[in-house]
Amino acid sequence: MISNSKRFLTSLLLAGLSLSTQAQQSTTALYLDPKQPLNTRVNDLISKLTLEEKADQMMYNSKAIERLNIPAYNWWNEALHGVGRAGAATVFPQAIGLGATFDEDLAQRVSTAISDEARAMYNVAVAKGYRQQYSGLTFWTPNINIFRDPRWGRGQETYGEDPTLTGRMGVAFVQGLQGNDPRYLKTAACAKHFAVHSGPEKLRHEFNAQASPQDLWETYLPAFHQLVNAKVEAVMCAYNATNGEPCCGNSYLLQDVLRGQWQFKGHLVSDCWALVDFYQGHKVVKTPAEAAALALERGVNLNCGSVYPSLPEAVQKGLTTEAKMDSSLAILLRTRFKLGLFDPQGSSPYDKLGAETINSAKHRALAREAAQKSIVLLKNNGVLPLRNDLPKYFVTGPNAANLDALLGNYYGVNPSMSTILEGLVAGVSPASQMQYRPGALLDRPNQNGVDWVSGTARTVDATFVVLGINGLLEGEEGESIASPSFGDRLDYNLPKNQIDFLRGLRKNNDKPIVAIVTGGSPMNLAEVHELADAVVLAWYPGEEGGNAIADVVFGKVAPSGKLPITFPKSLEQLPAYENYSMQGRTYRYMTQEPLYPFGFGLSYGKFEYGGLKLPKKAAKNKPVEVEATVRNAGKMAGEEVVQLYVTHPSRAGQQVPLFALKNFRRVRLEPGASATVKFTLTPEQLALVNAQGKTVAANGPVTISVGGALPGKRSQALGASAPTVATVVVR
Repeated sequence: MISNSKRFLTSLLLAGLSLSTQAQQSTTALYLDPKQPLNTRVNDLISKLTLEEKADQMMYNSKAIERLNIPAYNWWNEALHGVGRAGAATVFPQAIGLGATFDEDLAQRVSTAISDEARAMYNVAVAKGYRQQYSGLTFWTPNINIFRDPRWGRGQETYGEDPTLTGRMGVAFVQGLQGNDPRYLKTAACAKHFAVHSGPEKLRHEFNAQASPQDLWETYLPAFHQLVNAKVEAVMCAYNATNGEPCCGNSYLLQDVLRGQWQFKGHLVSDCWALVDFYQGHKVVKTPAEAAALALERGVNLNCGSVYPSLPEAVQKGLTTEAKMDSSLAILLRTRFKLGLFDPQGSSPYDKLGAETINSAKHRALAREAAQKSIVLLKNNGVLPLRNDLPKYFVTGPNAANLDALLGNYYGVNPSMSTILEGLVAGVSPASQMQYRPGALLDRPNQNGVDWVSGTARTVDATFVVLGINGLLEGEEGESIASPSFGDRLDYNLPKNQIDFLRGLRKNNDKPIVAIVTGGSPMNLAEVHELADAVVLAWYPGEEGGNAIADVVFGKVAPSGKLPITFPKSLEQLPAYENYSMQGRTYRYMTQEPLYPFGFGLSYGKFEYGGLKLPKKAAKNKPVEVEATVRNAGKMAGEEVVQLYVTHPSRAGQQVPLFALKNFRRVRLEPGASATVKFTLTPEQLALVNAQGKTVAANGPVTISVGGALPGKRSQALGASAPTVATVVVR
């Protein structure tokens, strides 16, 4: 029996505990209360930080603040074609390959899978207490720079040379990364590198890219504008200078355009150690403190590098103010709050994603589909598709069994990747024989001079020779360890030993030779085209690349990729690499005949175009409705990328594109089937950009072409069907 005194003491204790709990709840910091408005939470947190802590929270590797229950957070993560540098993850085709699909629905499905895996990897890492670089939820992806010159080793990271294609693929990728929850971001995407950034790699820390107002607004800025309109969470400023100011301190790009005209509300991050370039490369300031103040003034919220720890010194010297730091940090912290990083576990719908999501069977199937659709058939004299039950096959070439030929750069890894050799072996009948020898090195002659390969090729029913390049020869400055030019490709040719190897295979050999070419950029394939019976461009196809290639060459699916970039015949056809003028560049301004045109790619189907309908006259600043018919006159089902190009008459003294892609759509057609494809051309799509960078409404005749490749004799000479063409007069 409990005495009255004990009851009294127990009541007092319970009352005290209740009061303590109520007091604790009433003093819970606003920034930790998910019920509070976002800006209230952000401002409350900033009010509790010291000057040094504020500077540290503006660094990519922000330290923990234990007294405020703020864990460490590293902002740097990569997801170019799968979660990169972070362990097992699905490896999708490299970005240039995804660009070759011309399929924005596919791009969004791929990036949705990537963001699912990213959240799952973050969730399991945090559960272990791991908060490392490449484990966060802020991804510095996608790269939407224009691939204006094939020498740029990082062009593989882009969606190609065209602003319309780049913008649409980039928007779709961002939407998949960021998710559609009304409150929480799944991950935060980043549009990079802002702006006018595409080599040379070796000079990027000091180079000044000069672009005319027309080239800025017609070519280099449109994709960024589209991603800002799609609410991309971050923008990364580039290393180089543009028109005389370093991009991360460029008042016109960052203040007038990004924050002013476009009203960008997300955060701005410097490329890594780009602020150091302010005083070491561009030499616009002399000290880290001055560099920090300049970047802060221009609007950089997050520093990947080593400069923002100097912000307190800059404040003390009167170079900037703590109030400016507070305003900048507020923009940055909003991203972390929108990711749910200050909310209780389970608050975000993405907290439930677990390890079973990573490289799941569903994601592997999607990687295979993406690789299938990215493959571009450049030549076929009728040997493809091959039967998969011929008596004997031979696989050879330096990239046949090479994992690097699947990966490109900014890649992830996993324990099951299908090399091209493995895919081809798995694709043939058990009754067939298949032999393999590498036969050649990637970029140098065989050392012993013994040839056991060309003789074998003459005895089999078909030879697959896997040529090309990989990330050892092209990519970023520090990664391409076999490149003498910091990852750029100043030699447009395939390594000479590979061409010599192919010549040996062809000599006295009338059996089919299928050349499979890997790489992320245009290259001189003229002799490959002449020597091989079929040429298959595989890009860097990802973990399912080998299986996807087998699916295509053995006819399980028809190839449907299209070139997102022009293949010139030689570098002599192009302006100097350092010249950023668009004159003479890309399909829009290149007057010389290319080796392979933009938008080109063959199929096992045969697609014919006709029935183009559009009004003969249209009112200025009004949309124009266009429709065309495409028919599969071939014997095999396939998918076709229907492309719409606009051409304005040339005007004396003005720079007018020869052609401009304005719309595209994928259609699937069975043999003998046809489809009517409808497009709406908006006034903006019909307009031109003048020399001052201003948009000018169309006025006069505008030629509309709808087909399966860039209009022109070269496309048709290579096997593309003629487009259907008509003219509308805009008044």
